[in-house]
Amino acid sequence: MSWQAYVDEHLMCDIEGTGQHLTSAAILGLDGTVWAQSAKFPQFKPEEMKGIIKEFDEAGTLAPTGMFIAGAKYMVLQGEPGAVIRGKKGAGGICIKKTGQAMIMGIYDEPVAPGQCNMVVERLGDYLLEQGM
Repeated sequence: MSWQAYVDEHLMCDIEGTGQHLTSAAILGLDGTVWAQSAKFPQFKPEEMKGIIKEFDEAGTLAPTGMFIAGAKYMVLQGEPGAVIRGKKGAGGICIKKTGQAMIMGIYDEPVAPGQCNMVVERLGDYLLEQGM
């Protein structure tokens, strides 16, 4: 399966038959290069990606300043150090799951709930980890 198919079929899917979808999603390499993305995935700046990569290496580095994606600031919430970063911005947010080779990102807005986004992103991330990716 191509990386784009993972984005289209597993991240931008209908969430639990509700007719709801993530706003955007992407799969990136651990260096921040985009492997596949949805049409509306924001164009982030290199320094923003460096901050996310550093957060995975040193949990807590983004908490004081927030996490930025394409200039939009997300308040960093609890996650799993070295594995998951979760952020909130207004009625929406972001979930990023790190695997052995990639970062899975999902961005959501209402009516999608944070837990729904986390489930979609982390389920794919867990699957890729099981596959050695």
